[in-house]
Amino acid sequence: MSTLRFKSLGSGSAGNGTIVEACRGGHTTRLLVDCGFGQKQLDQRLALAGLQAGQIDAIFITHEHGDHVGCAPQWAVRHRIPVWMSHGTHAAITQSRHPDLPDLDGLLRIARDTETIDLGNLQLTPFTVPHDAREPLQLRCSQGDTTLGILTDLGHATPHVLAQLMGCQALLLECNHDPDLLAASRYPPFLKQRVGGMYGHLANHAAADIAQALAVGGLRRIMAAHLSEQNNRPELALAALAGAEGCADVTLGVAQAAFGCDWVTV
Repeated sequence: MSTLRFKSLGSGSAGNGTIVEACRGGHTTRLLVDCGFGQKQLDQRLALAGLQAGQIDAIFITHEHGDHVGCAPQWAVRHRIPVWMSHGTHAAITQSRHPDLPDLDGLLRIARDTETIDLGNLQLTPFTVPHDAREPLQLRCSQGDTTLGILTDLGHATPHVLAQLMGCQALLLECNHDPDLLAASRYPPFLKQRVGGMYGHLANHAAADIAQALAVGGLRRIMAAHLSEQNNRPELALAALAGAEGCADVTLGVAQAAFGCDWVTV
């Protein structure tokens, strides 16, 4: 018997992290996608998920922004956990944050667009997304025919993005903001332009368009993620997703900033 499941440890501008777990034949593989917390907080959030550092097989960093990198370099070195990221993400992290750890003490692994990574029971396919980072990647995580898509931190969905996620049964999907709330917020004009731009973050209606496009491929569950605390509301995100054509039977949920979500089986 095999299972693929995931749990957000927290999702929002203050920090992001998701555990993806694949079990088959008595062996379990666990991946931590992003690590946007301090070491103590990460350990606490893992404990609430029933896990500890020694049970994590690898870390994947999607891009260099602080709410996704967090303590990853130090924590990985401390616990001897390999870290996957793109060349661009690595260059950005090394230059701005950790020039003292150029190869993460031998733990660095380079990920590339559409090159499959075999990680025990998990097969990972990174893919490029339009976001204001050096070389951002998001992920398709598979165990056999069961597939989870992780899609946060992008300004819009390109045909390449949609092609990589077609056929996913579950999706952790950014629903960052409501355009009206963003326009009325206290954000300075430059930040409003960044967030709502083509290389910023997904609005609720843009996330709903993605859900509609992927619904024809057998999408069964969506976990809304990376909601802005100032510029969105869970009920607005859920309403947009529920109204997407073809998504009437898709199970919806929201990953919270403070505690993420419960374990979800794909």
